Amino acid sequence: MEISKKTGFGTRAIHGGLEPDSATGAIMTPIYQTSTYVQEEVGKHKGFEYSRTQNPTRSALEKNLAALEKGEYGIAFASGLAAIDAVIKMLDPGDEVISTNDLYGGTYRIFRTVFEKYGITFHFVPMAQLEEIEARVNENTKLIWVETPTNPMLNVVDIQGVATMIEEKDILLAVDNTFASPYLQNPLELGADIVMHSVTKFIGGHSDVVMGALVVSDEALANELYRIQNSSGAVPGPMDCFLVLRGIKTLHVRMERHCKNAAQIAEWLKGQPIVDKIVYPGFKDHPNHEVASRQMLDFGGMVSFSLKRNRLEDAHSLVSKTQIFSLAESLGGVESLIGHPATMTHAAIPKEEREKSGVVDSLIRLSVGIEDVEDLIQDLDQAFKSI
Repeated sequence: MEISKKTGFGTRAIHGGLEPDSATGAIMTPIYQTSTYVQEEVGKHKGFEYSRTQNPTRSALEKNLAALEKGEYGIAFASGLAAIDAVIKMLDPGDEVISTNDLYGGTYRIFRTVFEKYGITFHFVPMAQLEEIEARVNENTKLIWVETPTNPMLNVVDIQGVATMIEEKDILLAVDNTFASPYLQNPLELGADIVMHSVTKFIGGHSDVVMGALVVSDEALANELYRIQNSSGAVPGPMDCFLVLRGIKTLHVRMERHCKNAAQIAEWLKGQPIVDKIVYPGFKDHPNHEVASRQMLDFGGMVSFSLKRNRLEDAHSLVSKTQIFSLAESLGGVESLIGHPATMTHAAIPKEEREKSGVVDSLIRLSVGIEDVEDLIQDLDQAFKSI
């Protein structure tokens, strides 16, 4: 069956880039648990030599990921940070990167503590205002790293607007699409050069895999990223690739439920007297609601909120009192998670910088799962009453 970019998302998720196993006809991609491959003679093989370079299970996943993002090439890594690492390794000392000021803490950490010492300069600006990005662009700018929606403040960046701004410049545009997933947003269609995913999250969807991925359409860019992938060796194993291929097959139906549940919980939070600010792109008063409506299919499964008494102890008490929402790092799994960004996911960012972007001591982030929403609301209600 011909699977084109015009084929529906669910069909691409289940069939895109995949073929029955040529040896047995198995409909599910086998787990090729091997490190090396026998060659008939020197240089004569079946396309595989060593599993750091290529593995049939990983290759199938990479094709499937490319199909999801309507790209041409997928490159899988051992984690989302390994994927980010590969992108930054394309830069040279003296190059500059512009990114958002409310970036995921792990991305901020690798930018500042790993790559700055190699002479790469990073600027962090409020990217929801395109003029803030434009003001930082200069002859040394080589990469704009967009995260949208952002983690955890759920700001939405106009991808097409950024792409238009730099279309005449020699600047790469990379988009961390983790929070949206390929179901809700396809940055390559909006002008991005690189799409990055923490596959650990919504794509894997079952909290049992750590993985990252990049998707591109340009062949030269893909070849450079494959070279870095092979040279650095931060590749996922075949079992993990198999698990993600399994998870992807339900991505579209899971995302529909994530979005539906998150919308209902965000609305319920409006009626809670201890809640100060609710951050959810689906609300019309969200500052980037119009952009989200234009570039996303729906508003995602993430909700953040702060408490009226901006006290660390209140936030810690609340996140420890839920019973269905599990207190844990990460997001995007079928189960609902609750977290405290200031002391968990964003602890690597200095307090002063965190608070400038809205990550205050009482901010709480929800990754809304696909359980029955009535049970999730009841769980939050009993936790709220306990403080």
